Amino acid sequence: MRKWILSLILHALALLLIAQVFDRFYLEGFTTALLASFVLSILNVIVKPILVVLTLPITILTLGLFLLIINAITLYFTQAIIGPSFVIDGFPVAIVAAILLAAMQVIINRLIKDK
Repeated sequence: MRKWILSLILHALALLLIAQVFDRFYLEGFTTALLASFVLSILNVIVKPILVVLTLPITILTLGLFLLIINAITLYFTQAIIGPSFVIDGFPVAIVAAILLAAMQVIINRLIKDK
């Protein structure tokens, strides 16, 4: 449970960092980022596996690169759930943010991992 909470906080900080890098990626504050991190984690558990199964043929054709599009779609779903305090202005921004978030997730998972 402690790892999950720490992961949520670190992912919220990662979202805030992405919001600082891009003008078209807006987060109102840390509480919104924490809420976005929570909603994104729930969507990654429930919705993302369904999307992966439904798009399996195109994912195989693109050698897995379509998974970045799925990550961008889950970011858009998160934006739709949270509302005007979390705005992604444009799908290309969502794709780049998904790439950066995936890279940060690798680092976060290595930091949290038990030794």
